Amino acid sequence: MGEIRQPLHVLYLHPAAAYGGASKSLVELFRGFPEQVVNATVVCPSGQAADQFRRAGMEVIECRGLSQWDNTRFGYYRGRRWLVLLRELLLWLPTLLTLLRVRRHGGFDLIHANEITLLPVALYAQRILKLPLVVHVRSLQCMPGSGFITDRVNRMLGRVQAVIAIDRTVARTLPEQIGAVVIHNGISPPGNDGREDDRPEGRPMRVAMVGGLLRMKGVYEFAEAARMCRDRGLAVEFLLAGENPRNLRGVMKWCMGWMGLAHDVRADLERFIRQNELEDTVKLLGFVGDVHAFYRDIDLLCFPSHLDAAGRPVFEAAFHGVPSLVAAADPEPDTIINGETGLCIAPRDPSAIADAVACLANDRGELSRLGKNARRLAAENFDSGRNAERMLELYRRLLTPLPPGAEG
Repeated sequence: MGEIRQPLHVLYLHPAAAYGGASKSLVELFRGFPEQVVNATVVCPSGQAADQFRRAGMEVIECRGLSQWDNTRFGYYRGRRWLVLLRELLLWLPTLLTLLRVRRHGGFDLIHANEITLLPVALYAQRILKLPLVVHVRSLQCMPGSGFITDRVNRMLGRVQAVIAIDRTVARTLPEQIGAVVIHNGISPPGNDGREDDRPEGRPMRVAMVGGLLRMKGVYEFAEAARMCRDRGLAVEFLLAGENPRNLRGVMKWCMGWMGLAHDVRADLERFIRQNELEDTVKLLGFVGDVHAFYRDIDLLCFPSHLDAAGRPVFEAAFHGVPSLVAAADPEPDTIINGETGLCIAPRDPSAIADAVACLANDRGELSRLGKNARRLAAENFDSGRNAERMLELYRRLLTPLPPGAEG
């Protein structure tokens, strides 16, 4: 059996300029690897994500953008969203030029696409670099057999050496024959979160959202639920930590808004707060740098996303003993267990959020029980070092030559 050279040099393809869940998870993965075992080079657009990759010690090759194909359950092309392909077609030539630049760089052992939306680009990179390919699936996909495009995407996925799903809920949207491996996102546990089981006497219950201000994140439902709770006389504060992910202006802002791809959500929320006199109930905090301090100071994490699945903030909060309220109809128990580590509600239903918050507002014992269970589940599935070791084992398996005759 051949030797695998150390350190491994992995080429990561990452599509987003904003520093969000996928980029944060990639940073956590890299930091979880043993020191000097993996050299990482990331191809990505200029922006916050590229800056964070560099701070983590990863080499960055910046580009104008990487062309994508979105067949996720929420983002698949329909109606005006087909116009998004114009942007992806315009990015195709710059993407090819970037990959040629990467080929001249050389010295890589394998390719890891950090989003399945990069599948066509990743397969082309595999073709020109002649390296094993790993593809990360981070969102629920259109179910197998749901249409020609989905079937085509799944056939392309069958050409990939390893497919990684971030949890079992995502994995069940992929064809069984692909053999997706579940490796959860890594999260570095706080050394000592210092959290008390009970909030200080007299302080209102604090319910929070964390992430970019996007319609699909459920921010409008969150704000409406806050109004309902205020009208019920509940002593609850609603905190929104995040900003608009895009700062568009002029014609581009109008075009993206018309296609339903960009909107000034913060301005909408400010207007809603003002019109409903919610200044004492809803707080727009903007970007929060110290998330550990933020989680220590809240009582319930709300994740009312339209994506029908739990996301990274749910697990980050869990490490601090904070339970979550998640819009998910049928999640797998590796992410959230309804009634045990948090509560699950129907998506796009502000009254369901308000009802759940009302149930917990005056039951500190239940909040504490849910939080302790959430912490145990997070420690079991989302430990950064353990999941990085699983990824490293997968890399090594792909790079280990088969003994003579093993292919037959």
